[in-house]
Amino acid sequence: MSMEKIEANVAFAMERLGPLSDVPFGLNEESVAWVEGFIDRQRERPGFDPDNVEGLTGVLGSFLGACLLEAAGGAWHYSDENGWGVRFPNGCLAYPFAKVRKQLRNGTEGGDSISSFYRIAIDMVAGDKLGG
Repeated sequence: MSMEKIEANVAFAMERLGPLSDVPFGLNEESVAWVEGFIDRQRERPGFDPDNVEGLTGVLGSFLGACLLEAAGGAWHYSDENGWGVRFPNGCLAYPFAKVRKQLRNGTEGGDSISSFYRIAIDMVAGDKLGG
């Protein structure tokens, strides 16, 4: 994936999911919560295959990362070991694609929540409140 693809994914998510949502859709916590519900609703669809969701993971992971950057600043960061993540101004990293993939696989009922990931990343990691 390239930065251009990430940016296109964010635009696609805004264009396609915004009209479906019942919230003021944007790069904000309220929209992350709506997307979390969207993921769980996708998991309930007949024929849903958690092993065949890379396109959805790419779009929603890009969107989640953009929401983190909007709230806390920083920049996208790529490493060969972990792929794309968000590097906050304090140097801490978060991996939105991995979290979206986990929620698609396990659901919120399985303990994976992009909303809690967002809150923890913003409050703890970006706020530099870990291990102080």
